[in-house]
This record gives sequence, C-alpha cells and structure tokens, in this order.
Amino acid sequence: MNDLNKINPMYQFSLKAFSVVFQRAVKKAKPEEEVRQRVLNLTDSITFSVFQYTTRGLFECDKLMFVTQLVFQVLRMNNEINPAELDFLLRCPIQPGVTSPVDYLSNQAWGGIKSLCCMEAFRNLDQDIESTPNRWKRMVESECPERERLPMEWKSKTSLQKLCIMRVLRPDRMSNAIRNFVEEKLGSKYTMGRSLDFASSFEESDSATPMFFILSPGVDPLKDVEEHGKKLGFTLDNKNLHNVSLGQGQEIVAEQALEVAAKNGHWVILQNIHLVARWLKTLEKLVEQHAEQSHENFRVFFSAEPSATPDTHIIPHGILENSIKVTNEPPTGMNANLHKALDNFSQVSLEACTQENEFKSIWFALCYFHAVVAGRSKFGPQGWNRPYPFNIGDLTISVNVLQNYLEANRKVPYEDLRYLFGEIMYGGHITDDWDRRLCCSYLEEFIKPEMMEGKVFLAPKFPLPGNMQYEGYHKYIDDNLPGESPYLYGLHPNAEIGFLTQTSEKLFSTVLEMQPRDEAVGEEGGMTREEKVCAVMEEITGRLPDQFNMSELFAKAQERSPYEVVALQECERMNFLIREIRSSLRELSLGLKGELTMTSDMESLQNALFLDAVPDGWTKLAYPSTLSLALWFSDLLTRISQLEAWSVSFCLPPVVWLSGFFNPQSFLTAIMQDIARRNKLPLDSMRLQCEVTKRNPEHFSSPPREGAYIHGMFMEGAQWDTQKGIIVPAGMKELTTAMPVMYIKAVPASKQDTKDVYRCPVYKTRQRGPTYVWTFDLKSKEKPSTWTIAGVALILQV
Repeated sequence: MNDLNKINPMYQFSLKAFSVVFQRAVKKAKPEEEVRQRVLNLTDSITFSVFQYTTRGLFECDKLMFVTQLVFQVLRMNNEINPAELDFLLRCPIQPGVTSPVDYLSNQAWGGIKSLCCMEAFRNLDQDIESTPNRWKRMVESECPERERLPMEWKSKTSLQKLCIMRVLRPDRMSNAIRNFVEEKLGSKYTMGRSLDFASSFEESDSATPMFFILSPGVDPLKDVEEHGKKLGFTLDNKNLHNVSLGQGQEIVAEQALEVAAKNGHWVILQNIHLVARWLKTLEKLVEQHAEQSHENFRVFFSAEPSATPDTHIIPHGILENSIKVTNEPPTGMNANLHKALDNFSQVSLEACTQENEFKSIWFALCYFHAVVAGRSKFGPQGWNRPYPFNIGDLTISVNVLQNYLEANRKVPYEDLRYLFGEIMYGGHITDDWDRRLCCSYLEEFIKPEMMEGKVFLAPKFPLPGNMQYEGYHKYIDDNLPGESPYLYGLHPNAEIGFLTQTSEKLFSTVLEMQPRDEAVGEEGGMTREEKVCAVMEEITGRLPDQFNMSELFAKAQERSPYEVVALQECERMNFLIREIRSSLRELSLGLKGELTMTSDMESLQNALFLDAVPDGWTKLAYPSTLSLALWFSDLLTRISQLEAWSVSFCLPPVVWLSGFFNPQSFLTAIMQDIARRNKLPLDSMRLQCEVTKRNPEHFSSPPREGAYIHGMFMEGAQWDTQKGIIVPAGMKELTTAMPVMYIKAVPASKQDTKDVYRCPVYKTRQRGPTYVWTFDLKSKEKPSTWTIAGVALILQV
C-alpha cells in the first residue's frame, strides 16, 4: 500500500488507517474452533478487506496493477512462486538480432522465446514451435489465447509458466491472462470489478475519518452524499448539512462550517479543495483538531481533482492518509460517450432552429465527432500525438454556433462551420499540426452536403440518422451502433492490439518497480540485486567500443561536403554518449565497492540497470527510444558500426540506415544541400521527393548519383504494398511493417509530384509527438483523410 504513491501521489495510506481496517477484518472473519482453519479465515478476511479498502480509492487503470502485486506477494509469502519465472514474466527480456522462422510470430516475439528457453522449464520450446508450427499457430491466433490449452506436453505447465509463454506470444492479452491468474489463486471476488456502494463506505467513516472523493470528468460523486444524507436526516433544509464549494474567498465560510459541524454533529462537504492551495495546510490542522474533540455524528467529505504530475501535487499527506478515498469514473467507450454527449440537449433544444433537418443532422454528427475525439485518446500516440482536454463545453458552444449560423444563412455554410469547429472550438486545444489535420479530417468526413442525402456513414454500418425525436436518437444508438472497436474511430483493429500491448507493458514494468529490493532474482533466484547490476555493468563496459578519434576524422574530411559534416557531427555526439556511459559506470563500480560515496545519481543509475531501463543520464545525451536497456545497447552498437564504416573514407554508404542517426533531419537536409549545390539551385526552393523501391538493402552495391537510398523505417496504421507501390490496409496483428529501401532526392518545389499522395509524417519512435522528423509523400489510391484518421505514420524505431 505504501508503494502505491509512486504511481499516483493521491494514493496515500497511514498505519493508523490500516490498523482500523485490520481490526474490522478480524471481527468480520468467520469463527472457527480449529486453529489452522481459524488462521486461514483471518488471513482471507484481512487480505480481502485491505483489497477492498485500497481499490475503492484507485483509478480503474491502476486496480489491476494493485491486485497483480497483491497476488504475487501472497504467493511469495507462501513459497508458491519461482523467483526466476516471476522475474522473466515482469521483465520479458528479448534476445536481439534473431529472425522468426514462423510467419505468425514477429522477430521480437521470437527473441522473447529464445530468452525463455534459457530456463530449464522451457528448454526446447523454440524447437517445438519450429517442428509443429500449426499447433502453436492455432493458439497464437485465437481471439482468447489465455483460455486455450497449450499444445502437447506444455499443457502440464504451472499457471505462472503459462503466463511466461503467453507474455512472449501474445502480450496484448496479458491483462486478461493476469485476471484469470488472480481468480485462480485468490478467488473470483478479487476480479469482479464491482465498486462498493456509498453506504458501505460511509459505515467505515467516523468523526476522525473523513471521506475523500478523487474527481473524474463527468462524474458528481457528492450526489451520493446528499442522497444518503436525506435517509439519515442530514439535509441543507435541516441546516445540518453544509456544502461549501471552495475558491473565490470561501475559506472563511469553510472554517465556520467546520466549527459549527464539529460542535453540533453536522456534515460538511468541501468541494474542489485543490483550488485553495495556500489554505490546505490550515485545513489539515483544522481537521486534525476537530478529530480529537468533536460530536460523534460529525462527518467531513472532501473532493479534489488529481494533479496531472507528481510535481504539481498539493494535497497534504495528513488529509489523504487519514481519509477513506473513493474514485468514481464514468463508463467508457463510444456508446457511453455518445449517449453522454446527447444528454446535454433536449427535445426543446432540437426544435429551437428553423432549419430543423439540417440542424439535427449536423448536431448528431457533432455529438459523434465529440465522442470520437474524446475516446480516441485511449489509443495513445496513434490516437493523438499529445493529450488534449476536450470537454462538453466545446460541444455545447459548437451547437450554439451551429444554430446561429443556420438562422443567419439560408444555405448551410459547411466550410465555415468546419473551420469554426476544427480550428477554433476544438482546434483551440490542439497544439500539434498533425493533430489539427486529424481533427479537420474527421469534420470533412462527417459534415458535408452529402449528409442531407443519407450518404454519410459515421462509422462502418452506422449511417447518420434522419430526422427524429430526441429520445429516438438515444434508441437509434442502442439499436444500431456497432460494438466497441477501433473501426468506430476510423482506426485499424491493430490499434487496439497496440494499446493493449502497451497497457500490459506498463503493468509489468510498474509491478517490477514495486518488487521488494532484497529479493533474489535471475536464474533460479540465485543473484542478488547488486550482483545483477554488476553483471550488467561488466557486459556493457566489455562491449562498449572506444571513442572516435576526432582529430583524425577532421583531417580525413577535407571537402566538408554536407554528408561529411553530418558524419562528423554524429561521431562527436556519439563520443559524448560513450564518454558518459563509461564514466558513470566507473563511478558506480567504485561506489558499490565502497571506494566512493553513493550519490543520488549513482543510485538512480543502479536502479535503472536493475530494471533494464536506459538511465536518465544516458538518455539526455542519446536519442529518443522506447527500448529496454538490453535492446537499446544492442541498437547503440549497431549505430556505432554504421558510423565506423562511414568514417573510414567518408564515402556515402550504398544504403543509409536513417534510424541510426542522432539527428536524421540533418542527413535529409544534407541531401537537399548537396543536390542544390550541384545544380546551382536555391536551397529554400528545394523539396524532398520519396520513391519507394521494391528492393531490400542487400540488393544495393553503390549509392545513387544524386540523393541517397535509405532504410530502417516501419509503417504503423497501414502497410506498403510493394507490388502495387501504394499504401494499403495493414494485415491483422501486423502492428508495424518494414518498408523497402526508399530513394530520397531533392527537386524544385515546382516539380514535386503531389497527385494521389498521402503526406505521411515520419517519427523517431512510436511515441510520435516531439519525435517528428520529416514528411514523405507516399502514393495512395485512397483519400488522404482515410490514412490521416487511421493514424498512419512512418516510424524509425519500433
């Protein structure tokens, strides 16, 4: 429970609160004469009571993480878990540089299988998959592989061993697999997901234990307080319920309400306490004072929004630790979001416009648009490059503008409306140009003249409804909206696989960070934490090459051509990184030996090495990457090899690995500079033109006369059809597909081919956003908006 504040600073629990829960759980435990059974009953009651007490104050996204940590701790205490297998499950190390021999497993999945085979219990797993691929394919391609039995003798493996195999084969299904594991080990009551009703939580409160509601958008939990208060006789009319909404100098009113309530046994609701940061210390002292001497019926209810980052957290620990924390989150998904959008209007508001048909059609399209832009964020960077606070106010103001424009114009000004909605109302939140393009693309598809002819589909098999009564629209949604899927947002089903995979990765990395530090890890649990760190340090220092001799390289590069300048800059930056890696590891080694005092930076480095994460000190000098430390270091060595080969003679390689640069933009700019100089053209009039070849790097033996051949890019959201030379929808479960070699050259802007192309953004990593590199024009037979809405992009590192 104490470790939960690492995830969210709102998750604070005190020993005093825990002891109260503990004592209540002891009283609740089923009586039993036999000592052994009595102990089991007590253990079960205490465990479940702590689980309930904690989870009601956690957000949905963190509840599975907590119960996962709980089940592993219980199994560890009972000596029912293999430390080495648990360590693999949480880390899932990938053996780099391997190629999958079967078409239904990626190279990364095969790297995981190779690592798993290093443990005795999984020896020959790789050979078994190779020799009987069809048996494994059936399980891997199942919709619910966690419910399938493993082939042949593997079906006799323990539940934890099955999780390890599932982790490498289908990481996107691990959340479901973990729920099944928890249900098997602890019981179904730990996975039912039902939240306690307010009355049950209220029973645990008293005059010294406030209730704290952690707010979520679109939910008002304080209605439950008022309704329960009515049943017990605490209402505003009876003047024994005080409701104070803080802000605008309401602190004095709140202090007076607390004073009166503590003396007379009233209830006090203090809303939005996060708005009065300076007064919170005073509030903490007041609550502490009234807890000691107050009427037994005295109750305090707080509400506050969680802070966006730990740095902006302001709620005092004393208030959080001693309160019963409760979260209330609205239902998610397109169906819930669309109904919620419609709930802001009524039959009266639909009849307010004289152009009724046009108003209702655009109004419903706007409601769907709002539900899409709000729900799309769950798909991470493929949904939006950056998070945005879209809210109901954006929708209601847009509908008001719609009504005003329709009343003022006999002909519907579609273009004006799209501009107002996409660039001002919703676009006012958007800071990324590619996200702005996405927002406007949705509106171009949803709001257009064809909508009045019944030709607009908001999603596959979900046409825009005609003119009907207000309640009819709600019924239309329930009867016709397809089940929740990425298709409703214009995305490929792979987007959900990617989202689920990232969710499970985050789950396991968080649980790994929360593991006890004194536990043995590694093969058969034989290595201590320090021994594992030393082994990682030894491997890195042993394989890390020497720095580049810059004086020699500068002497070689006499011409200082654009390409030579890029190579020299890259070598210099690589030297800074190599120097930092070597010096920081040397310092940590001395610190672990006791020859240097351990600093906070050295402890952070040690922690990162243990968790297989790239240390912050290295990241600052490196390049954006989402890889684990082992894969990152392997990737680093490959980058160094490319620079070593290039710097021998500074001749441009036949095919350049664009992903291997610190600054790929500089190389692409060098292409424009080189061609502009050769042809004596002004640089500012040049544009890059991209031609996707049908060949791989090994098919090239020399660079082109002008420009460069590049490789190392992957397409996300769609795939490239090499034979047809166009973008096509991605294959199922193929989240990213490798691009063939691309020929990049510079041409005058007037000669650039812009017909039938999709302007595809290029990013360094799948985090997108700030890792933007360039824009390549790729051939397409579909409308560009199709790929924009699908979130199609080229990625340099996956």
